[in-house]
Amino acid sequence: QVQLVESGGGLVQAGGSLRLSCSASGRTFGAYAMAWFRQGPGKEREFVAAINWSGGSTVYADSVKGRFTISRDNVKNTGYLQMNSLKPEDTAVYYCAAKPSVSNYLRVRGYEYDSWGQGTQVTVSS
Repeated sequence: QVQLVESGGGLVQAGGSLRLSCSASGRTFGAYAMAWFRQGPGKEREFVAAINWSGGSTVYADSVKGRFTISRDNVKNTGYLQMNSLKPEDTAVYYCAAKPSVSNYLRVRGYEYDSWGQGTQVTVSS
């Protein structure tokens, strides 16, 4: 499995931006699909965005579409989640996840992913 470490979380005002990073080690990151999930206070974990192994295909939850952008740099073994126009309801712990895959199929369910990071807190104040 690949080891994942998230960073970039913090406190931001509504309307602001943050960029989360997911640093991967231990395996060839370029052979993995990756995704971001989040879990808000008192809520279940939910899908945010996913990207295929090459970065050529992406999918987003309706709640973040048009505001968030998922990307990756396989040379740097890092995935990213650019979050713009943040809202208080985006407050959550954000997790990156990865699964060995070189297909273009995009997985949106947490149980389909093998490796998870420890999470990074994002707090959006109103």
